[in-house]
Amino acid sequence: MRVHFLTRDTPDFGPQKIAYQQTNIDAPGVGVVFCGGFRSDMTGTKAQALAEWAGARKIPFTRFDYFGHGASSGAFTDGTMSYWRGDVAHVLDALCAGPQILVGSSFGGWLSLMAALDRPEKLAGLVLIAPAVDMTERLMWDRFSEKAREKLNREGLIYDPSEYDPEGYPITKALIEDGRQHLMLDQPIDIDIPVRILHGQKDDAVPWQLSLELAAQLRGHDVELQFLKNGDHRLSEPDQIAKIIALLDALIAPQS
Repeated sequence: MRVHFLTRDTPDFGPQKIAYQQTNIDAPGVGVVFCGGFRSDMTGTKAQALAEWAGARKIPFTRFDYFGHGASSGAFTDGTMSYWRGDVAHVLDALCAGPQILVGSSFGGWLSLMAALDRPEKLAGLVLIAPAVDMTERLMWDRFSEKAREKLNREGLIYDPSEYDPEGYPITKALIEDGRQHLMLDQPIDIDIPVRILHGQKDDAVPWQLSLELAAQLRGHDVELQFLKNGDHRLSEPDQIAKIIALLDALIAPQS
């Protein structure tokens, strides 16, 4: 499928290009938007599987790459939560008509929650896969050693080891500091749309307990949390993707 580009004008970096693909965009009914993970892109297993499902079901589907990710422009190390939050809002404003369900994977789960606060009128529901809520603080800063924190403060950049990236994730001081403006788990979250959370209990990147905290803080009552006892962080196996699709089908059916 051809990749298209959406321009986003920014005061800090000038015009930037957001890469995206869409399926059945003119079809009636609720649409689905996939928000991928940290350092991932829209060609991943879950994004591709959802595109195929949406194509077969004639459901409007949008997937895209954040600033500094995949085929989009920009340097990853220039990205912050504020900037990526703006990417999601811009995609919703420019590309998506009618109600949307956001499917947010890991980092994309946190961004999907932000989008629900920023564009409540556009969203019909959230499906969150191992949502990495407050990750810059809970999963990065709080976990870093004193040595790593000192280096980050001194040099502005460290590489965080990860099994998903042999070189380690580049983490900037700006990312950590900016992330503190977007923390959610310490207070009620004013989101009142259906939320479905799927989390593997063998997730070694985002602890499943974080999803318990999230569910407790969401203001709405239509919140369902499902654990997969043997699920890892990716949840990209066929049976796991089938569970994601089942959640989407159940949310879409009442609105069809």
